[in-house]
Amino acid sequence: MTEPTRQGSKPTMTNAMVKGMPVPEALLGDLTDSAALLSNPPALRARLAEDGYLFLRGVINQAAIHTARAEILARLEAVGEIVPGTDGTFTGTSRRGELEPDLGAFWQSVSEGPAFRAVSHGPAVAAVMAAVADGEVRPQDYIFLRVGVPGRATGLHFDAPFFTRMHDQVWTVWLPLGDVAIPQGPLVVVEGSHRFDDLIDPIRGFDVIRDTTRKADIGADAIAVATARKTRLLTADFRAGDLILFGMYTLHGSLDHHAEDLPVRVSCDLRWQSAAMPQDPRYFGPNPGGTTGAGYAELNGAKPLDQAWHIR
Repeated sequence: MTEPTRQGSKPTMTNAMVKGMPVPEALLGDLTDSAALLSNPPALRARLAEDGYLFLRGVINQAAIHTARAEILARLEAVGEIVPGTDGTFTGTSRRGELEPDLGAFWQSVSEGPAFRAVSHGPAVAAVMAAVADGEVRPQDYIFLRVGVPGRATGLHFDAPFFTRMHDQVWTVWLPLGDVAIPQGPLVVVEGSHRFDDLIDPIRGFDVIRDTTRKADIGADAIAVATARKTRLLTADFRAGDLILFGMYTLHGSLDHHAEDLPVRVSCDLRWQSAAMPQDPRYFGPNPGGTTGAGYAELNGAKPLDQAWHIR
């Protein structure tokens, strides 16, 4: 297959925002599509090492993605958060707390929906991860399902403080469950951040639960970081079927969802690792405790959509 074109152009939609501020066009760049390298695992792994991420267009069956999205939205419609008959229009209100007294149990049931799990833990993603790991892989059972409404975003962070208690041979897979345009706040990667040794070295061995005197976020917004580092924020107008993955030391977050006329952003992130490596019991098993031990109740996703939540 032909080698994919390297990044260099800007996303087709430049109305990206971070914390309510427009992102200067000079700070935006396209993610490189590396799907053409799937037939060449060594080259795929070399690309991951070089760029710090892999963006793969169209590697998941779109019909399966749309089925998973519909399954999730139907659960949210049932608690008054999605307008019936729409593909994700937020009502602006919620009856989740009234109808579902155990919010953690509710969110776990949504996160374990069969159509959703057929995508997140399915053979297409597993094949990609096996190529990345050069061997048998295992996904965590605990999954981070996120439904973003206007006004929400995820701040810049590394995943290492959350998922490297046992080892750091862990990869994050981010899946858009449906199309996610720039105004809906898609994921963003800080270009070259896997080589920011001055930020990475201090977080090696840092555990957010065991080391409560430190913070996991970097304390600055994406525009400030990109400006100070003379780098760019890499993103895309994501489409159903796309996938992006990266290791524990790639700085990432999301843009703002600032489009009131567009549907909620439905996405998920899930960690995968080599099957031969030790498993962190917090994230494996039929009722995983999650990062803090509170299970799915600890997640922002467990909160009703009309409630504000901390940016992470």
